[in-house]
Amino acid sequence: MIDGALPYLRCPVCRQPLERTGRTLRCPARHSFDMAKQGYADLTAGRMPHVGDTAEMVADRDAFLSAGHYDFIADALAPRSGFVVDAGTGTGYYLARALSDDAVGLGLDVSKPALRRAARAHPRVGAVLTDLWRPLPIADGVADVILNVFAPRNGPEFHRILRPDGLLLVVTPQPDHLRELIATHRMIHVDPDKAARVQDALGDHFVPDETISLSRELKLTATETRTLIGMTPSAHHTADVQAAPSTVTASVLVTTYRRISD
Repeated sequence: MIDGALPYLRCPVCRQPLERTGRTLRCPARHSFDMAKQGYADLTAGRMPHVGDTAEMVADRDAFLSAGHYDFIADALAPRSGFVVDAGTGTGYYLARALSDDAVGLGLDVSKPALRRAARAHPRVGAVLTDLWRPLPIADGVADVILNVFAPRNGPEFHRILRPDGLLLVVTPQPDHLRELIATHRMIHVDPDKAARVQDALGDHFVPDETISLSRELKLTATETRTLIGMTPSAHHTADVQAAPSTVTASVLVTTYRRISD
């Protein structure tokens, strides 16, 4: 529900607090924003430059994650207390798994099909349609934790919304992540300069505190192999995949960052 996260939200036009009346969010300056019937709030305040993951990609992601294949990643992110923001939440899977009993979550994404699922992922999760590259519709210094799992990183905005003692948890693929599928299905390779690009995005605002390397060997059916391919950016480049049962390496880094003081 959006109500738990509402005290932390701000109007994307004038930055004033928002109140909810029915399925409308409104600020004192009378800027108003609709809530979709599926439960997420649209705080875009303008035309979006892209629409994010498609309904087909989201369905594949939901099926794959629900089967538990990436539980080892979710386990490394939990439990978290306070106000937890998931930047690039997708279906809300990681956010729902990360919340402790007293936590409130907010999932941000640019994909409407993803947010339809994220809004139902957990009773204490709100979902908001927004572009991570723009100013986020969140008050200054209110997030206790920011999750960023396989998603874009807006260092200045993450720094602005995070409490001085808050944590940023970033999950990124290692070079051997899904290497078997990359070789056989011509999927998009992991950027060899990934670590440097993450540092460029965050280095002026955050300092790494701890990095954990996680790796699992996944034994997948043909259907699971196809859904794994379908949920990735490679879905746009691997139409009509003829998948077979496979053994796949899943390998990621989970890095905890601390906020650099102003």
